[in-house]
Amino acid sequence: MSEVLIAAELRTEFGKGAARKIRRASKVPAVLYGHGTEPRHLTLPGHELLLALRTANVLIHVQGDGVDELVLPKGVQRDPIKGFVEHVDLLLVKRGEKVTVEIPVTVAGEVIGGALVDQQLVTVSVEAEATHIPSGVEVDVDGKDVGFVVTAGDLQLPNGVTLAGDPEALVLHVVAPQAAALPAEGAEAAEGEAPAEAAAE
Repeated sequence: MSEVLIAAELRTEFGKGAARKIRRASKVPAVLYGHGTEPRHLTLPGHELLLALRTANVLIHVQGDGVDELVLPKGVQRDPIKGFVEHVDLLLVKRGEKVTVEIPVTVAGEVIGGALVDQQLVTVSVEAEATHIPSGVEVDVDGKDVGFVVTAGDLQLPNGVTLAGDPEALVLHVVAPQAAALPAEGAEAAEGEAPAEAAAE
């Protein structure tokens, strides 16, 4: 994984008023923590940070104003309407260090016979070296039929990456179309029974 270099400034003013002032300047307040160090309050350029955060588990090199560290974004607060970044927590990491992160699970290929893919997990927790975090893991369902099952332990992870979650957790399975519709039909039947029971009472 490549590193994204972002200029950082140490922040000395705190509180809601200071945060609003930072955002008006198109910047983002941030907190850097980890490795038992005292939290450091930073200010980051909003546009550059927004671009960097488009990549899951992006490794950021924050540099400037007495700061020169590798970090992983661990908590991002966004404006619920406009979507801009309001605040970010940054975890301090070092080269060679193992970190636990969530990576996306994507599905490739087409199942056969009109079957459907029922995906239960869209991310899995893995442990990887901080500078070699995979962008995700792919499951190939091409030509698979009803009954095909993939658990977290079945995922083909890159070398050096290990599963951090339950290996028995269901990632996806291939089901018949009518089987996928059963829960909804059952719910409708239950809803239809309720008035009759109420009338009987």
